[in-house]
Amino acid sequence: MTQTTRRKILHLGGAAALAAPAILSTGAARAQGVTKWRMQALWGGGTTPMRYEEDFCARVAELTGGTFEITPFSGGQIVPSAQAFDAVRGGAFEMMKTFDGYTAGKIPAHGFSSTVPFGFPEADQYEAWFYERDGLDLVRESYAPAGLTYVAPTVYGEEPIHSRVAIRKIADMNGLKGRFVGLASAVMARFGVSVSPLPTSEVYSALDKGLIDIADRGDIKANYEEGLHEVAPFLILPGVHQPTTATSYVANTRAYEALDDQKKAALAVAAREISGTLRQNIIVSNGEYLAKFEEAGVEILTLDPEDVAEARGRAVEFWAEAATDDLSRRMMDSQVALMKDLRLL
Repeated sequence: MTQTTRRKILHLGGAAALAAPAILSTGAARAQGVTKWRMQALWGGGTTPMRYEEDFCARVAELTGGTFEITPFSGGQIVPSAQAFDAVRGGAFEMMKTFDGYTAGKIPAHGFSSTVPFGFPEADQYEAWFYERDGLDLVRESYAPAGLTYVAPTVYGEEPIHSRVAIRKIADMNGLKGRFVGLASAVMARFGVSVSPLPTSEVYSALDKGLIDIADRGDIKANYEEGLHEVAPFLILPGVHQPTTATSYVANTRAYEALDDQKKAALAVAAREISGTLRQNIIVSNGEYLAKFEEAGVEILTLDPEDVAEARGRAVEFWAEAATDDLSRRMMDSQVALMKDLRLL
């Protein structure tokens, strides 16, 4: 999809928002009927991210004058989360919210459309790659052979590293035992970490028992609520293993292609709105919960920006090792080109 096409879709979406009352008043929507989809998300019921998925569904309905209803389900509510890819592909339900890193083992390009260790340090930069460069087109190419359509990302910032030991520079991680997943597993291993890809549910106990020294888990608020301040006296920023993050709205292609232009535009517009509003919520909650970590006695350690920038330069070599097919190499090259334009490399 070209930038011109993307702008046309966003323009259509804006028009949809303005036209919704008119659609209802003409009665055309009632004549056409209502399109009903189901979407399984990543998150547990009642969590902050799940609330934003509910807002996404509500916004789609609003933009289409009530003619497109998406019912949101929490992670695992329809099928186990690990089966969502195949379930949407097979048409069991029409849409999922996923994290591309989960499928990076089978689709190498997804290592670059989910989160890139030592990659873009700002969420706006990563989002710009999707919308202002060829990110959307490349990710859509990665899903197309499976009969799936990548709709749009939700992009937000870093996840911290929690540690049992003080880490004041990247080199201090060498020789430590750490929990990382996805592309971060491979890259952090090349920086000398002995990596264990433990399930999220085991992070607390592994830190508590000393099975690992450092760990990735989730965002700052979620990690506090999980009690990591009780088992890790240090919190390291920036989260170089996951400086920026993208989760993904992905639809069954047959269902997506059956939509009219207004409904497709509504998905695109609502997704981009949610990306911004969730990111702003996380920015505010990060400040609040970093203070809670400090009140609990956790020391916040900030890595030197020059040290991080130097490590980013070395990480390019490690990204290349993970880019094992043509599409993942093109995706990596596209990101590296933007990073060079932004003077990050």
